[in-house]
Amino acid sequence: ARNPLSINEATLRRGAEVYAQNCASCHGVNGHGDGPAGASLSPRPADLAWISAMPMSRWDAYMNWTVSEGGAALGTAMPAFKDALAPDDRWAVIAYIQARMPRRAK
Repeated sequence: ARNPLSINEATLRRGAEVYAQNCASCHGVNGHGDGPAGASLSPRPADLAWISAMPMSRWDAYMNWTVSEGGAALGTAMPAFKDALAPDDRWAVIAYIQARMPRRAK
């Protein structure tokens, strides 16, 4: 699976909106896994800022599977978004995570 959307400012703005509405409460505003809704989860939400710097986050198929299927297969509380978000919204948030998540300093 490859992202069918053009990676442009409109797509990234849509991805930022989807992230703010559906992801930030657990993953945090900057993607560090420190959102208020994720504080009591075990394991804690993933640090997307760290993941966005990893090669796996560049693989659209992996990111699509993660967002669509959620964390049940890995024993996490991340919900599956395949029925909650339209495909273009899922792809937009993937583009946003890949392009705009803050990177941790090395």
